[in-house]
Amino acid sequence: MSGSTTAGARLRAAGVRGGANRWVVLVVLCVSLLLVALDATVLHVAVPAVTADLRPSGVELLWIVDAYPLVCAALLILFGTLGDRVGRRRVLLIGYALFGVASAVAALADTPLVLIAARALLGVGGAMIMPATLSILRDVFPDRRERAMAIGVWTAVAAIGAALGPVLGGFLVEHFWWGSVFLVNLPLLALLLPLGRLVLPESKGCGDGPWDVLGALMAAAGVLGVVFGVKRLGAGEGPLGPETLGPLCVGAALLVLFVRRQRRRAHPLIDMRMFARPTFSVSVGCIVLAMLALVGLELIAVQYLQLVLGLSPLETGLRLLPLTFAAMAAGVTGSVTLRRVGPRRMVAWGFVLTAGAVLLLVLMGQHDRPGLLTAGFVLLGFGLQTTLFGAYESMLSEAPADQAGGAAAIGETSYQLGAGMGIALLGSVMNAVYAPALASVKGVPASAGSAASDSLGEAYEVAARLGGPAGESLRMAARHSFVHGLHVTLCVSAGLLLLGALAALRLPRIMECASHAPQETREMHEAHEAREEASEEVPESGETRPSRPQERRPPHPRRAPTAARESSEAAVPAGRASR
Repeated sequence: MSGSTTAGARLRAAGVRGGANRWVVLVVLCVSLLLVALDATVLHVAVPAVTADLRPSGVELLWIVDAYPLVCAALLILFGTLGDRVGRRRVLLIGYALFGVASAVAALADTPLVLIAARALLGVGGAMIMPATLSILRDVFPDRRERAMAIGVWTAVAAIGAALGPVLGGFLVEHFWWGSVFLVNLPLLALLLPLGRLVLPESKGCGDGPWDVLGALMAAAGVLGVVFGVKRLGAGEGPLGPETLGPLCVGAALLVLFVRRQRRRAHPLIDMRMFARPTFSVSVGCIVLAMLALVGLELIAVQYLQLVLGLSPLETGLRLLPLTFAAMAAGVTGSVTLRRVGPRRMVAWGFVLTAGAVLLLVLMGQHDRPGLLTAGFVLLGFGLQTTLFGAYESMLSEAPADQAGGAAAIGETSYQLGAGMGIALLGSVMNAVYAPALASVKGVPASAGSAASDSLGEAYEVAARLGGPAGESLRMAARHSFVHGLHVTLCVSAGLLLLGALAALRLPRIMECASHAPQETREMHEAHEAREEASEEVPESGETRPSRPQERRPPHPRRAPTAARESSEAAVPAGRASR
């Protein structure tokens, strides 16, 4: 029985790596990623409904929103490296099951604590799913040209999920109850779990030595502390406050100890020598910078569209759709662009295009300009997705195949850190420009001006309570101050993007691809061997075949050792980056 199972697994792996089934695998992986990306944003528009129903305190509401991204970011390295050891497909399937259970519990939650626990469990499932999708993709598409196309589709789906979340959430909350934003996961998971079990191949890393449990926990606690501290900064907490400084210091200390531990171990969770390769380290830095600009700008843009232009949540989501469509176009055409211009120019020009789009949006003012917003969002989506595509592809191709899970986890952790830092940094810039203008509005009491300086939404509420000329003066001052702060924030963001363009100049000039012929010959030979082994191990009609001496096949003339082939394919000589 075990021999039959092994033969079936070998046949599935050979078929996936050598035939059209790998594109079916890509569809399954992309739908998996879509689930995780949707849940990161789908709850945002349902917060008022959750608040009215469950009556959470301010701290409980904060954890309802943040439990999912915090837990997911903290556990990415743990589950990414675990997948390299025990099997990425196994971790992914367990992640599906946890995600389904957590979605059902969240939809039926009747207290804030139950919803917080369900959101945390969703984060555990998401952390199992996200790095597994990217590492399986790395294994299923060993040829870099096809892998570039697959990564383009993968990054486009991530953009679709993040942008579709508020639109889908707004529609569901408008027509059903808030729990429906979680129940929408269940039909997809009911399809994904059996389909993934059927078509996804199992893949592992080298698995040498014991898994460093203590190191994995140190990394999880360190990332959790840093991300939590950064999120507190983004929420307006002072940088020297205990709720901000404490987690940041503890998290940073644990990450430093984690790095030192990995350097000393013979079999580390993550080979820190990867960061010595300019292509890998620069790609990770570009992901952080791109997300820093994207998430901070999206948050401020949503506030501008709703509070300044007066659009509804659904109308706001529709206004952001051009950004999504442009990101999809950049992802689908990314492999062709990468082959033609190379990683260096692709990532650098993506940053430059995004900076130009950001500066174009500085022309936004008090009144709606749909054409300008659409043009800016299209350029923004295309430029950022081009940058993320080139950075992810370069990072994943530079990492050894047996450490694909760890490399994917590093990329996803960088993504989460960049998002948190973007909200904190750009939000702080916005508040620093917005708040001082409301301290001395003519005819408005100082206490009202101080309360209005917290946010534009708060300013509208204070103005409504004041009423009369004073309320109208406060409202107009808050709008003007917010738009001015938006312009300054956009300029700061453009500067960071241009800094990313300079960093991208250290990437390789051309996209290196291995020869196809040896790879195809090797895969055909392995598939043939797997079929022969399966036919020998599973007799027909229950008959027992007589044993026969094992034949010694001559080595295939064009077959190279697997480890040597994967190493030569993944690694890029250091001198290549200086071209």
